[in-house]
Amino acid sequence: MADEEFDAVVIGAGIAGLYSIYRLREIGLSVKAYEKGDGVGGTWYWNRYPGARCDVQSWDYSYTFSEELDQEWDWTERYPTQPEIERYLNFVADRFDLRWYIEFGTRVDRARFDEEQNKWLLRTSTGGKIATRYLVSAVGALSESFTPKISGVGTFAGEQYHTNAWPAEGIDLANKRVGVIGTGSTGIQAIPQIAKQAEHLYVFQRTSQHVIPAQNHLLDDAQRDELRAAFRQRLDEKLSNAVGMSGFPIDPPALLGLDAETSRELLEDAWRIGGPVALNRAFSDTGTNLEANKMLADFVAEKNREAINDPEVAEKLLAVDHPIGSRRVIVGIDYFETYNRDNVTLLDAATSPIEEITPAGIRAGGNEIDLDVIVYATGFDGVSGPLLAMEIQGIAGLSLRDKWAARPTAFLGLVASGFPNLFMITGPGSPSVFSNVIIAIEQHVDWIKDCVAYMAEHGLNHIDSDLDAENDWTQHVDQVAKNLIVGSTKSWWTGQNIPGKPAGLAFYLGGLQNYRAKCDEVAKGGYKGFVLRSC
Repeated sequence: MADEEFDAVVIGAGIAGLYSIYRLREIGLSVKAYEKGDGVGGTWYWNRYPGARCDVQSWDYSYTFSEELDQEWDWTERYPTQPEIERYLNFVADRFDLRWYIEFGTRVDRARFDEEQNKWLLRTSTGGKIATRYLVSAVGALSESFTPKISGVGTFAGEQYHTNAWPAEGIDLANKRVGVIGTGSTGIQAIPQIAKQAEHLYVFQRTSQHVIPAQNHLLDDAQRDELRAAFRQRLDEKLSNAVGMSGFPIDPPALLGLDAETSRELLEDAWRIGGPVALNRAFSDTGTNLEANKMLADFVAEKNREAINDPEVAEKLLAVDHPIGSRRVIVGIDYFETYNRDNVTLLDAATSPIEEITPAGIRAGGNEIDLDVIVYATGFDGVSGPLLAMEIQGIAGLSLRDKWAARPTAFLGLVASGFPNLFMITGPGSPSVFSNVIIAIEQHVDWIKDCVAYMAEHGLNHIDSDLDAENDWTQHVDQVAKNLIVGSTKSWWTGQNIPGKPAGLAFYLGGLQNYRAKCDEVAKGGYKGFVLRSC
C-alpha cells in the first residue's frame, strides 16, 4: 500500500528536474520530485570543489523556455562558476514556484513496475512508499562519482575527498600537503585553485590532456544588454546547430584545404577567442580527418608549451596519446601556468604510477609522498551510472542492470524496452552532454510533456519502446559515429573509465538539430517505435 500517489514522479532537482516539474505541472499532472541533496542544483549542488565552473558560455547555459527569465537574470562572466549557477537555479525554482513540489534529503532507492496496476512503486531513503503512473529520471549524466580502487585507501590517516562531494563549507587547505588524483576536466579546474591554498600540491597524472584556454572575462552592463536584445536570435542559432550553442560556425573551412598563412591566422584567431567551440569547431575536417586533427593538436600543444617553464614538465603534460576531440576537450584557466609555481609537483603515471595509499600518503614510482589531504578528481560513472545506482525493475521483474549488462540502450535515449512509463532525460543514445546539455534537456522534457498529453487525449496510459526500434536506433547511433574521431579512444564517453563496465558510445553524435528532427518525426507519426496502449 502506497503512502502517497502521483501522476508523475521526478527523480532529481537539478536543471532537468526543475524543468520537468514546470512542464508536467503545466499539463495538469500531480507531480512530486525527490532530491537526495538539501537544495536544488543537481550536479551544481554537489560539485563545490575549488574552481568548479561550466565549460559552456553562461548565455548558452541558460533556460530558453522563458524570455522573461532571460531578461531578469544577470550573468557576471563568460564561463559561470558553480556558486553562480547554483544561485541561478535557486532563482528559477523560486521564480516559478517549483520548490513546493520537491522533497529534499530524500533518495529514491528502489523503483518497481507493477504490471497489474500499470504503475511504478517506489521506496525512498526515508522509508516512503510512493506510487506513480509516470516516472521521470532527471538524475543527470554526471551525478554518480567514481573512485578507483587503490590498495591501502582505508589506511590513510589524513583527510580524503571526492570533488563530487565537496563540503559546502569548504575545506581549509592552508599549510597542508595536498595530493590531487586525476587530470580530467574537474582536476584541471581544481588544480590551479588548490595550488593557491596548499603548502604544497602534488598532482598525480594518469592521462595528459588537450586543453584549450577559456579566455574567460567578466561581462559588463553593455554586454548583458546586448545579449538580452539578441535572445531570439541566439535561441534560433542554438536550435539550428549540432551542439545547441550560439556563435557556432555555420560553414567552417577544411583545415587541410587552407594555405599555411591562412590556417595559422584562423588558428590564432580561434585561440584568442578561446573555448571548445571557437577552436575545436573552427574547421570542418578536424573531427573526421586524422591529419587535420593532428595539425590542430600540434597547434594547441605548441601554444600550451609557451606557458610552461620547465621543458621536462611540459613534455609530461603535453604528451597526449589521443586525437583532440576523441574525448572531452577541456577548457582551462591558468592550468599549465600552475606548474611554474614552486609549491606544485607533477607525478606522471608513465614514470611514477600510484602503487598504494599508505597511512602517511601515497607511494608512487617507488617513492612515498607524505600528504595531509587526498583529493579524488576521478570523474563519474557516466550516463548509466546514476540510474544503476538505484534498484530499478521493469516488466517481469527484469532489472535495469541486467537489461544493460551488455550495453546501456534506449529508443531515442528516452525509454528502454521493458521499462514502460519510465522516461529518461538525456539517457543513453541521446545527444546528452555531448551537446549544450541544457538545450538537450529542454528538448527531452518538452517531448515527454507532449507525449504524456497525447496519451491522455487518446485515452492511453502505457508507453514502452519496441525492442526492434531500440536496437535499430542503437545501430544508427553507432553508424553515425563510425567515421568520427569522437569516441575513438577510451574515456567516460565510451564507459571505459569504469573497470568492468560494458563498452559502448553513450551519445548520439549526429547533431542536436538532427536528433530533434527525428524525435519530432516519431511524435508526428503517432509515436512510431513506441508501443502505446491503455491498461
